[in-house]
This record gives sequence, structure tokens and C-alpha cells, in this order.
Amino acid sequence: MTIALFADRAENWARYETPLRNAFAEKGVEVDLIRETDTPEMVDYVIYAPSGPVSNFSPFTNLKAVLSLWAGVEKIEGNASIKVPLCRMVEDGLSEGMVEWVTGHILRHHLGMDAHIQNQNGVWRNDVVPPLARDRRVGFLGLGELGLACAKAASGFGFDVSGWSRSLKSIEGMRTYAGANGLTEMLQRCQILVLLLPDTAETRDLLNAKTLNLLPDGAFIINPGRGSLIDDDALLAALDSGKIAHATLDVFRVEPLPSDHAFWAHPNVTVTPHIASETRPESASRTIAENIRRGEAREPYIYTVDRSAGY
Repeated sequence: MTIALFADRAENWARYETPLRNAFAEKGVEVDLIRETDTPEMVDYVIYAPSGPVSNFSPFTNLKAVLSLWAGVEKIEGNASIKVPLCRMVEDGLSEGMVEWVTGHILRHHLGMDAHIQNQNGVWRNDVVPPLARDRRVGFLGLGELGLACAKAASGFGFDVSGWSRSLKSIEGMRTYAGANGLTEMLQRCQILVLLLPDTAETRDLLNAKTLNLLPDGAFIINPGRGSLIDDDALLAALDSGKIAHATLDVFRVEPLPSDHAFWAHPNVTVTPHIASETRPESASRTIAENIRRGEAREPYIYTVDRSAGY
């Protein structure tokens, strides 16, 4: 029988055990799902999170694949002891949750909701009417699974959507850019900018003093991607000068965000505690089960990480 080791924290075993077993049954694969083993050489698959007990994969001499429970793999892909395919987590619940969170904050900033929510002081203000969505330019840095899903949702609302990615993509209904020149061109037009890039050597501090200055005056930034994408000091300076009107941030270089960090007290920063989206055990288990089914049928895995690219 196929053996799969669940290598995550004990509290997540309680959340995942039943959904995983149900997903294996739905896919018709017989899997001995275990939490620990004295015979790692017998394990076929490791269902893995960096927060779990496994860091050295060398004892798993007959391993077929490492199946990550995390969408991001920056804390995994550099592990030299992983000699087999590494698959990241892509699942419907993760995508749907991200689309809802991103769309909500795009609409919040587009409609100027904060001005009314935070100023219930008896003064009737009707001097500022938001533009229609078709007249609001929204840009996405990153057009992977999550970025593309969010960009398509924004496009569905009628926003003027553009997107930038590592390699140029052709997507109906939106402008697409790639490369350094493409980044400059896209940033110059983005009134609302959403960051959904992975954490790689090329993307760290992609938003810095120089690139932030390319954005139109009064632009909004929404970051549910990775904290490392933004130079914190440069962002604070841009907020203080009014270059950036507001930043809604869900991810940070250090998490939890330290209580004395300047983001907490800044009037034009919204901090949310890494809740933009969450992997759902039921839908994530179906992704894991499908990859084990594929592995046993000797079919290509889905969502395989390109270790040379870092995602």
C-alpha cells in the first residue's frame, strides 16, 4: 500500500486527517496515512509544511514526491535534501478566499469608503463622487494562479486591469507587461496596485523608492503576496509625502508584525494579520489526493515547483 507521511504540526493533523482520508477514497487511491514512522525508507509521499517535524529528507530514500500544504515555497524550495518533485499547494478555497479579500479592498479604495466609515461626525460630505470602475486603473504584480484569478475578478467588475509577470502572458481583456521596461510602463498607470508575486531574489524590494515614485500621485497599494516585496522604509516615506494615499498590508517581513512597528500607528496603513486567504483542509486534501493518484498512475504531477525559478 502507498504510504503518505503527514509532516505538519499536531494541531493540523486534527484538521486534515478526515479530509485527507475522504479525498483518498474519492480518488480511489489506497493510502496508509501516518503521522510518524521509524522506517522513513518505506514512505512514498511526504505531505509537508515547514512548521512540521521534518527538515531533512535524506532518510526517505524511496520518496516519490513532497506535497506542500503551503502555497508559497520560499521556505521549502531551497532545501537541498529534497531530491524528488516538489509540488506547491493550489486549491479552490485558497483562490476563492484571495479573490474575495483582494476584490473587497480594491472596491474599498476605489469607492473611498474610509472617508465615510471613519467620519460619522454629522457633516454632510457629497463633494467627492468616485469614478466608474472602467475609469479606474488597477494593476497586478504577479499573474500566477492567485494573481490571475484576482485580476480576472477585477476585470469582471469593469476595472481597467493590467498585469505584470516574469514572462509575458497574453490574457484576454487586460494589458500585460513583462521585464524591467514593462514594469516601469505598468506602474506609471496603476492607481491601485495589487502585489501577488512570490518571494524570490528578483522580487525582493521590487517596490522601493524608485519604483514607488513611478506610481501616479495618490495611488493605493494592496499587498497580500509577500512582505519582502516592499521596502518598508521607502513605503513609509511615500505615505508620509502623500505619494501613496494608503497601503493595505496583509503580509510582512516579520510575522506577527512587532507591536512597535510604524505600520500599526500610521494613519494611512491598514494592517491585517495574514488573513487574505487560508488553505482549506477539504479542498487542499483533494489537491494532495490528486497528486498521489497521479504519482501512482505515473502521470505528471500538478503544480510542480520550478526549483531554478524559485516557485
